[in-house]
Amino acid sequence: MTTGPGPLVSVIVPNYNYAASLELCLRALQAQTYRPIELIVVDDGSTDDSAGVARRLGVRVIRTEQNQGPAAARNLGAAHAAGEILMFVDSDVAAYPDAAEVAVGLLAADPGLGVVSSIHDPEPLIRDSLVEEYRALQYHYWTVSSEGPVSFLFSALMAMPRRVFDEIGPFNPRLRETEEVDYGHRLTQRYEMLLTTAVRSRHDHDDRLLKLLRKLYRRGRARVPLYARRRRFARGFETSSRAGGSLAALAALAAVPLVIPFGPAGAGVAGLALAVSLLADLGMYRFVLRRRGPLFLLYFGAVHFLVNVTIAAGVAAGVVRWLCSARFRRLYDPEVTMGISGQAAT
Repeated sequence: MTTGPGPLVSVIVPNYNYAASLELCLRALQAQTYRPIELIVVDDGSTDDSAGVARRLGVRVIRTEQNQGPAAARNLGAAHAAGEILMFVDSDVAAYPDAAEVAVGLLAADPGLGVVSSIHDPEPLIRDSLVEEYRALQYHYWTVSSEGPVSFLFSALMAMPRRVFDEIGPFNPRLRETEEVDYGHRLTQRYEMLLTTAVRSRHDHDDRLLKLLRKLYRRGRARVPLYARRRRFARGFETSSRAGGSLAALAALAAVPLVIPFGPAGAGVAGLALAVSLLADLGMYRFVLRRRGPLFLLYFGAVHFLVNVTIAAGVAAGVVRWLCSARFRRLYDPEVTMGISGQAAT
């Protein structure tokens, strides 16, 4: 444990119906080596026993009357926080015991650093399904290969000075799927963001395929207005090669009907597109092969193909919507005010 006085760290845990993982999250935060620390759970209109779980562990709970989304929940927690450092931890994430200590040290060493974000382990927090095993490996590889300065905010576990939060402003509560992309874009106009394996955690990833695909589709669609405005990809995670891999997977699927009229030539087009998709993330497939062997790699590759198709389809739908809707094109326009609502309880 750290010795001597240090800045108060306010750990804000936004939560919506994650009672199953919330206890693991809070116990990990209560076991942090860093002191002083305060824990605040923002229960965002949950209908399960989330608030009860937090209270039984002696954690302060702030409840909203209805679900407002993670951006609004983080803003509400920050409004009630007293710390010089704000640490946001999603309720399906368990931090390693030294996570806060390491993050505070990194922020103190570099005044130009606005955010420090954690990299999740390749094993999920709760092992529920093969889909979750896929997602933990895929997400870990994409993040660890992006380690270093990034412009894509990894908000599941991150720490930032309160002064930076006050300067950049709150999360945009209008955005429920891409608030972290918007915030990262705003923050990196003034500060650096660091994604690092020095701050470690485990994540309870989605364990159902359709739920994961729906989330990725919505996120892909909602990113289009911001990327159209920036005219470039975020630094880290969503690279141009991975975007190309997703488009190639969609092209491979679209080319399958060509087999009927064109025979081997049509199959060749589909096969070539599939090969391009695989080569776009070859390092990830090698990583999975080393960790889990060839049989799991086949399963992993099949799921990742569906993920790539879904992401590309979401982006395509976003492009169409961007062309047709002026309101959608203004999705990331700054609001004059971004209100914070909710009802406090202890």
